[in-house]
Amino acid sequence: MTNCNGLQKPTSSNLNTLMASSEVDQKYLGKFAKKNNDSNPYLSSFLYKILGLSVLLSRKLIRARRLRKLDTTRDTKSLQLYHHIIWLAREGLVMIEQYIIPMAADQLVLKVLAHKLRASFYHIFVLFHNQPSVHQTAIPSFSTASKVEAADRSSIRSSPNPLEGGPVQPLPPGLAPVSVPKPSAAFLLPATDYIPAATHCFTEASALADSRLGGAHPVRLSVKIEFAAYMYDCLHDGDGSRVLAKQAFKDVYNDTSGIDTDMFEDATEQVQILLRMSKRGLGGSVGSSTPRLGGREGSTSRAESSTSTPRATRTPQSNVSPEMPSNGQHGVSRATPKSPQRSR
Repeated sequence: MTNCNGLQKPTSSNLNTLMASSEVDQKYLGKFAKKNNDSNPYLSSFLYKILGLSVLLSRKLIRARRLRKLDTTRDTKSLQLYHHIIWLAREGLVMIEQYIIPMAADQLVLKVLAHKLRASFYHIFVLFHNQPSVHQTAIPSFSTASKVEAADRSSIRSSPNPLEGGPVQPLPPGLAPVSVPKPSAAFLLPATDYIPAATHCFTEASALADSRLGGAHPVRLSVKIEFAAYMYDCLHDGDGSRVLAKQAFKDVYNDTSGIDTDMFEDATEQVQILLRMSKRGLGGSVGSSTPRLGGREGSTSRAESSTSTPRATRTPQSNVSPEMPSNGQHGVSRATPKSPQRSR
């Protein structure tokens, strides 16, 4: 939604993806800030600043998701909230581009994370401050306009042609022509089209993650999740978003590099998000049998199959065929009646 002041309100699905992706980013920001505390304290200080800014920005996004109506006629708290989000993203982008990316050139994972965070800040600009708006609800469609014109207007009296009564008089003295108001947050950030810059940053971060990190690495999955959400919500490319999510989902199971337990837990949650995003916009629901990391694609674990299949009850021994050998499997009923062809 876009109001008269140029302020845009993203949908809740946009912000949910940003917050789900930022949890992993914040976790690795804390790790690298602590790791570089002794070797490079200057870099560590900026990583801590970005970490605090990301936590604060996540809280602002949660509040923005809960808003239902935005009053732009006065200086309300909701209007200040959107301005604060844009300001935080602008300051974070400055620190990422001017300090963290140049100093993180020799650290592979941190370099990928820094490029991903740069794309995330541009993503926020596109959602909240892009001109023109990326939300289709703010732009009237041509089909709707044609239907309105085709409606019955017999009861509406047509207005006279202003040219029939003589030449049109100029504007009275002191009445200036009406100009389109500038966006309310233009004093923080220029109101322009940020889609080309955001697309370039996401493409660069995705290519860097593919070349430097394994398919199951949480930072790489974080890049793919937000890139797929950006393609769906901002570029309105549903097919491209689903293809990207499916490919990232397959790369997880084709990854041969080992991951520890902590990374495994993060990747498991991200795989479930990718699975939902691969079916987003198709109208179908995602099944409950989500493949686990390390297993084959499309199969479930033994624990899931044993819990989902009810155990058959054991029948008395007298009803069991004497010629059927016991295979030693538990939970399978052996109460098979004797076939007349097998009796001798």
